[in-house]
Amino acid sequence: MAISILHRITGDGLAILGALGLVWWLVAAASGPDYYAFFLNCATSPLGYIVMIGLTWAFFQHLLSGLRHFVLDMGAGYELSTNKAWSIALPLLAIVLTAALWLWIMAENF
Repeated sequence: MAISILHRITGDGLAILGALGLVWWLVAAASGPDYYAFFLNCATSPLGYIVMIGLTWAFFQHLLSGLRHFVLDMGAGYELSTNKAWSIALPLLAIVLTAALWLWIMAENF
């Protein structure tokens, strides 16, 4: 049940924060180089990186949870032990994938 609720929360968070971020980026790009530099300064600040890492985790969590729901919709994985194992593994795998992606991004850029 908690993974299903987390799936909904991450989906809403991705939609809301993703849309706000996209609109802010488009407005900054259309407003000229000074405002775009301000946007980049905010996006690459420590708080900006925390938000981006959080969105990345939400993306992977939502993706993996969606795949879990897809498997459940096919009629597999309803055994209590299997369902519990996937419910424990998915958040951990989302953290591992997020860390791997951000380590790769940081290695490429710094």
